[in-house]
Amino acid sequence: MNGVHIDPEAWAGWPLIGGMVRRRAREAFLANRHRNLFFGLHDTWEAAAAAAAALGPAGYDNEASSRLYESRVRMDPHDYPSLHWLYRSLDEGLSGVFDVGGATGIKFLAFRDALKRFADLRWRVQDVPAMVEHGRRLAEQRGDHDRLEFTTSFGDADGFDILFASGVLQYLPATLAELLGGWRRLPRRIIINTAAVHPQHDFFTVNSIGTAFCPYRVQTQAALVRGLSKLGYRVRETWINPDKPLHIPFHPGHSLQHYSGFCLDLAGTVP
Repeated sequence: MNGVHIDPEAWAGWPLIGGMVRRRAREAFLANRHRNLFFGLHDTWEAAAAAAAALGPAGYDNEASSRLYESRVRMDPHDYPSLHWLYRSLDEGLSGVFDVGGATGIKFLAFRDALKRFADLRWRVQDVPAMVEHGRRLAEQRGDHDRLEFTTSFGDADGFDILFASGVLQYLPATLAELLGGWRRLPRRIIINTAAVHPQHDFFTVNSIGTAFCPYRVQTQAALVRGLSKLGYRVRETWINPDKPLHIPFHPGHSLQHYSGFCLDLAGTVP
């Protein structure tokens, strides 16, 4: 094809050319080192996890993946709605942020200047062991360890009014509602940013992050909200992240034009 761009969707119905395009798309996916790519559809988390493990290193719990976000200290355009709700929550007197899947504290760093008036803010990041270990080292070097805490346990959220989940729901083996179901004290407010939400389909795919392959959950808004509603949460606001698409080669009907965000309050606990 000599440098001519080939659209996988356009050629998918042509057996010979379509097969070559699919092979090249898979090869590009396997060779990826610096992009965020997706490949394949699966009915269950377990199937997607098995497919990811068969391709190479799996997940974020390794040294190479833990270093992916060392330079992520700025806000992205799609962060502003979640920052608004974090600021508003703290201004209303809600206490502490439990940052699920917060990596090395990237949103703490991105939002630090905007939230500097809250001098006593506690921010605790929950993530996999490799990410937590690296995050603690970086926080010690920066002198942030007095305000930025780390844990590997999802259950270490007692005393935090705000659960913040930015770009992480898709990487969790269980839904957020399933994980929260075992808590004795639920957070008063949940702020979800950059969630992979499809208008019609609940499914799983495999994500290449450059250093590893990850099973990846895509859910409908109905499924996400339904589970949290059963725990007593009500949607306060929704938004989209227009600069965040998700493209799955050969599956345009399962691709996303944007990600989504939500603010939900636990009934009777927030004015």
